[in-house]
Amino acid sequence: MKTLIDLLIAELNGLMPRTGIVLGSGLGALIDAVRDPIRIPYADLPGFPVSSVSGHAGELVAGYLGNTPIIMLSGRVHYYETGDARAMRIPIEALKGLGVQNFILTNSAGSLRPDMPPGSVMQISDHINFSGHNPLIGEPSDDRFVGMTNAYDAELAHRMTTAATNLNIPLSSGVYMWFSGPSFETPAEIRMARVLGADAVGMSTVPEVILARYAGLRVAAASVITNFAAGMTGAELSHTETKDMAPIGGKRLAAILTAMLASPE
Repeated sequence: MKTLIDLLIAELNGLMPRTGIVLGSGLGALIDAVRDPIRIPYADLPGFPVSSVSGHAGELVAGYLGNTPIIMLSGRVHYYETGDARAMRIPIEALKGLGVQNFILTNSAGSLRPDMPPGSVMQISDHINFSGHNPLIGEPSDDRFVGMTNAYDAELAHRMTTAATNLNIPLSSGVYMWFSGPSFETPAEIRMARVLGADAVGMSTVPEVILARYAGLRVAAASVITNFAAGMTGAELSHTETKDMAPIGGKRLAAILTAMLASPE
């Protein structure tokens, strides 16, 4: 009986990606940039979780960005869909099993900074796990004690910054705070987040970063800013706004990542 890794190796037909990417909302432009794409629905992969969130395609896409072989997880399952912070563990372990070494995560997020408006892009320099949930709870070995001091790899971050600079695309840097969702934050929670040092808030990514570091992967991450956080404008937040605004910053982030990965590692 074929294992999941055996199945993926057969589907990839000799492609050996060393870089994996998780695509959040609005990053469809990055899929369009993939040369010779191989597309596999999550539903065809044993153990892969299928997202119930509109705007998340739920497919694995492999091919080339520039001359770099890559593999993408187009869509993720969030903690708020299942109540399980380990929801993305099987996909991440599958990428590790294929030989992926570098892991780039993207998401949509709300900005806490007036100088970081909707449509902009923020490189994640660090995070705050405000939800309190952790995908390694219950892991039976001492491997669960994963160091997070250097959760975001300095060399990958430098490559992302250099790519943005060369393209003349503004790229902010800041701290991402994970709220469990699915309800949006209150104005009081946003005031608290700002005091604690957050620059953006969202409902994903942090569990995947922890799982990726547990797997020994080098991590980089970026947020597409889709809105100002609750209480900053007086307007109510909605998922429709997120879906409408994500492609604007998504095109910018897609250009940055394409340039970052234009040359093989």
